[in-house]
Amino acid sequence: MDKNVISVKIVEEKRDESTGVIYRKRIAICQNVVPEILRKMSILKVPNIQLEEESWLNPQERNMAIRSHCLTWTQYASMKEESVFQESVENPNWTEFIQRGRISITGAGFLNCILETFASTFLRRGAQKGIRIMEMLLKEQCGAPLAE
Repeated sequence: MDKNVISVKIVEEKRDESTGVIYRKRIAICQNVVPEILRKMSILKVPNIQLEEESWLNPQERNMAIRSHCLTWTQYASMKEESVFQESVENPNWTEFIQRGRISITGAGFLNCILETFASTFLRRGAQKGIRIMEMLLKEQCGAPLAE
């Protein structure tokens, strides 16, 4: 549901029969969102970016963990994101969303800091967009208004 995602391919999917946990590994092809001014560097001048995502859905314990990282520019950048959706300890009808991300860019000289700041801002906005999409999907599925 993100306009920057061109395609997503499931490369592995399995279910652990003893625990019920569903594992998926997907590769996403996304548009390069690096601003044109930064694409003057030849390494950043690519049309698409590849991301790998692994997820573990545990229906019995009502939680899901997602781990993703960028497959493009691995010799220059490390961008990793981990998310967890779990039942709230305060109220079992609520879902807690916990997200962590790490960004490290090397080999771009004085642009390292600029690129890290851009990536951090982009990932933060992506997390907010992900929450809005999840809320919309839940609202559609449950047919009930969500609290603001």
